Amino acid sequence: MKITYSHIDPQFRDAIELESARHVERLNRLLKRYPPDTAQLHCSMEKTPRRTEFGFIVNLTLTAGVLHATGYGADVRTSVKAAFAELDAQVKKHQAKLRKDYIWKRKRDRGVLKVGELPTTS
Repeated sequence: MKITYSHIDPQFRDAIELESARHVERLNRLLKRYPPDTAQLHCSMEKTPRRTEFGFIVNLTLTAGVLHATGYGADVRTSVKAAFAELDAQVKKHQAKLRKDYIWKRKRDRGVLKVGELPTTS
């Protein structure tokens, strides 16, 4: 997976790379079926003026589409965690849609019948 960073202040770069390395490993496990050169991850950061809030934006480009995720937090690490958590959920949903899990939805057991639901023999 190719990873690029843009619009990141040098003072936050080490913290972002350290935190995102953990999440990129998880993404690599989820995307192991894709060829490594086709998955591209683009990360950028923004600081909200007049507040102590950071925004972290992640774009994942795959062969079947592009996924966007944004995370906001009081510090850089929490914004990175929020963005990658959202991206992780999107990747799982995207893969389920590609596998057409909605067609193969299994019916669940209804559990124990209640007294009013017992079948009558009349």
